[in-house]
Amino acid sequence: MKRPKLKKASKRLTCAKRYKIQRKIREHNRKLRKEAKKKGVTKRVKKDPGVPNDAPFKEDVLREAEQRRIQLEELKEKKKLEKKKERAEKCKKNSESNKEPQAKKARKEESAVSKDKYSGKFLCSELNKVINASEVIIEVLDARDPLGCRCPQLEEAVLKHEGNKKLLMVLNKIDCAPKENVKKWLNYLQREFPTVAFKASTHLQDKTAQDKKRKEPNRTLGLISEAPSFRGSCLLELLQDYARKRQTEGPLRVGVVGFPNVGKSSVINSLKGSRVCNAGVLRGVTKCMQEVHIAKNIKVIDSPGILASPSNPGVALALRSLPSTHKQDDVLDAVRDLLKHCNNQQVMLQYNVPAFKNSLEFLTLLAKKRSLLQKGGVPNTRQAAEIFLCDWTGAKLSYYCKPPETHSLPPYLSDTMVAEMQKAWDMGKLHQGNAAALKGIKCSSLASSITLTSSGPTSGLLNENEVCDLKDGGGELLQGDEVAEEDDEEEVPQLVPIEDKGQKKEKAKSVKVHPTKVTFSSLSVNIDMSSTQKDDDAYDFNVDFK
Repeated sequence: MKRPKLKKASKRLTCAKRYKIQRKIREHNRKLRKEAKKKGVTKRVKKDPGVPNDAPFKEDVLREAEQRRIQLEELKEKKKLEKKKERAEKCKKNSESNKEPQAKKARKEESAVSKDKYSGKFLCSELNKVINASEVIIEVLDARDPLGCRCPQLEEAVLKHEGNKKLLMVLNKIDCAPKENVKKWLNYLQREFPTVAFKASTHLQDKTAQDKKRKEPNRTLGLISEAPSFRGSCLLELLQDYARKRQTEGPLRVGVVGFPNVGKSSVINSLKGSRVCNAGVLRGVTKCMQEVHIAKNIKVIDSPGILASPSNPGVALALRSLPSTHKQDDVLDAVRDLLKHCNNQQVMLQYNVPAFKNSLEFLTLLAKKRSLLQKGGVPNTRQAAEIFLCDWTGAKLSYYCKPPETHSLPPYLSDTMVAEMQKAWDMGKLHQGNAAALKGIKCSSLASSITLTSSGPTSGLLNENEVCDLKDGGGELLQGDEVAEEDDEEEVPQLVPIEDKGQKKEKAKSVKVHPTKVTFSSLSVNIDMSSTQKDDDAYDFNVDFK
């Protein structure tokens, strides 16, 4: 029985129970002895009687036994010495050649690579490898903000690269934007590059999980059928047609590039029909290039996300850059920049939050709504900001940007280049596939979507020399000095006026703090006891407490 206020139960037993256990043990042992006696089995080891005294040549027999024992001991010692010599020779060979074992080398290389994977230079070098190794480059764009997902530096590098590379745009996440807006963006983007409407499946599973579901007879279709992707209708057919037309031998190498969390890995998984690339809601899941065989004549290469330049505006950095972990104010600044370019009434309706004046008030209301509270009931604004950003970068929230009214070609693109890009693909099949994709997918409505004013194309970093190392997940590239702009419209309560850094340093130099002694002046207090007698409510201890 476990006693209260004690961690462990007591092991003490009553005397009757203890004696009963001992009696049962004795009976069991007695039974075992009887059975062993019947079978003739005894546990006692027979003692060696030795050589009897009456035996002839007793001394000779004992001498031979001693010699055998000595010989056995000598053999054991020889074997030990031989093993030591072999170990010493192996150590000498390793020291002379200075070659480490292959297992240790592999571990060191893996650890070095894993450390470099978090640096911006490594991600930039992997992206350049994908561009150099691929013949066709697919730039994945988010249908909610296609212009903000375009990287002019990438497109210019592909067009100027040797080998006559072809660029194809894929408008992903078309279910998260209104259908009318998607059609306008398709017409706008197809004036420059061939664009394919696509909806990647986010619920694909591994091959092992699929095989298990096939083996089970009485089971309905799982998550694979819940999120259909139009992979066999348009994009895969276009790639197969281009692979047949080209004259070179070997499989067609297709590189998939784009900013973080636009759905590059999900597009590859949808083309393959199973989960072959790791994909997630967080940005920067893919760290290195990965080759996937989709068909006999097509090989797709996954790439890490493009690094956004710190010179971009705050909205572009909030949606396109890698997340930071060592700066706590970066997430709050990103939410503030996002709310500047949104309609507050639509945000209120989407998140079911009352009216707010600034981003801090919105985050406190959202934290209370989602019950994100810290110790003492304080709203956790940082966690609310992270959830808000995950909604915008993931495929959960529905928002859209309007395309520009006037169209003009970028400086690195000409009419002849546009015509060459369109000749390489079957445009009739492309238009039919886009129409079928828009008909088959249920897109979000205008009423349930948030309007966002786009900040234009996002400039990226492709040269390794321009990239500064990312520490703790890439926070140095997230916010720059030019990006941190104060909002004049927001009214944030400030108790102390903000000063420039130069003024603070000058004041710190001029002002010297000296230790001072605090003195208290004594005040004379006159207490008149006669006033208490006049009051009716005063206690008389002699009367009340007898």
